[in-house]
Amino acid sequence: MLPDFTTAPGALALVAIGAYLLGSVPFGLVMARLFGLGDLRAIGSGNIGATNVLRTGNKPAALLTLLLDAGKGGIAVLAARAVLGEDAAQLAGFAAFLGHCYPVFLRFRGGKGVATWLGTLWALAWPLGLAVSLSWLAVFALTRISSAAGLGATALSLLWAYMLGDMSSLALLAALGALIFWRHRANISRLLAGEEPRAGRGK
Repeated sequence: MLPDFTTAPGALALVAIGAYLLGSVPFGLVMARLFGLGDLRAIGSGNIGATNVLRTGNKPAALLTLLLDAGKGGIAVLAARAVLGEDAAQLAGFAAFLGHCYPVFLRFRGGKGVATWLGTLWALAWPLGLAVSLSWLAVFALTRISSAAGLGATALSLLWAYMLGDMSSLALLAALGALIFWRHRANISRLLAGEEPRAGRGK
């Protein structure tokens, strides 16, 4: 289901552009350079997200990347909701997510979006964000695989939204979930082959 659309199309277009540009800021690359870690795209998986920053061994840089990437989605949602309304908030969350995954500043080669997705969910409805985050932690505790945790939490997000009565977010969650699974298609192949690395181990 979708939220009621009450915002003018022109305003929604501006929200989408602004949120996309915010989402496009590659905080993983910024943190890697600030901490003297080199070009993150030449390290580990080459991904610009917090998991790859952690592969450098710098936990503060990884934590900052996680918080800033999540903040992109959260800030976009909260700002759009405060100024315009719920329809703008959901569009902002989607646009920020797209910006992270396909950033214009990096020729559309971005991250996989889990942190930005979680930040978006916390801002949309904190009970949903909490439930999904706990799901991530539970799957990670069982598997010690970050990608499996992200995929498991994504798969459960629609169920949690339904159980919590957050029906207006179902369409957004479905769209974001489909993109997360698409961005993780290489991880899914490795998971099926039993080759996906666990936390604390190299490939």
